[in-house]
Amino acid sequence: MTTHVVGHQASGEVRMWHGLSAHWAWLAGGMLVAFAAPYVLADVFEIDRDLFYGLYAAVVIALFAVWSRSTGYDLIAAAKRRWLAALLLGLACAGVLVAMVLRTEEATTRPDGLELVAAVAWRGVVYGIADGLLLSVFPILVVFAALAGTRLDRRRSGKIAIGAIALVASLAMTGIYHAGYSDFRSEKMRKPLAGDAIWSVPTLITLNPIGSPIAHVGLHTSAVLHSYETDTFLPPHR
Repeated sequence: MTTHVVGHQASGEVRMWHGLSAHWAWLAGGMLVAFAAPYVLADVFEIDRDLFYGLYAAVVIALFAVWSRSTGYDLIAAAKRRWLAALLLGLACAGVLVAMVLRTEEATTRPDGLELVAAVAWRGVVYGIADGLLLSVFPILVVFAALAGTRLDRRRSGKIAIGAIALVASLAMTGIYHAGYSDFRSEKMRKPLAGDAIWSVPTLITLNPIGSPIAHVGLHTSAVLHSYETDTFLPPHR
């Protein structure tokens, strides 16, 4: 009986560590994708900006789908977790980011009519959701999933430590992604890193994937409406 129990425990530990290593591998792979997408599509091939947003969104959705399926992570259940708090925090952070755009960017000319509506939908909403998912939701959820059930996860102080690790992972993802654009390999990198500390808050607090994309949509939509020719919030810039 003892041998059976020990063997069962050892088998469980092997499975647990296999799951942990899988999540960390996915985090590393996600960071590679985050750099490669803008570097290859925008810097190397210099494709049209709106075509880039479509391909980028497709890559992000595919990354989430394959990660969720291969690891068994239930994104639908995550979207139901503390959804009201995630929604309110997402809107609050969106307001902060809108204020940041209005205060730091000069107003520029913009299209009107249907062209403006299309730009808001595509560059503001679609691109905003994709950015929020990749830069915040993915690294944060992966880190928490990787460390679920560990000793850190059993203590309040440990959960805070996991949150700190997740925030670092999100900052790293944001830095790596923006490094894929040639013009962000400069002092401009400080702006998205500062923004990450804001747009990551909803997902970091609730572990719900809807909050951070809402915050990002606020950021990009305000950029479209206020500073259409911005050289910060709507890359690639050429």
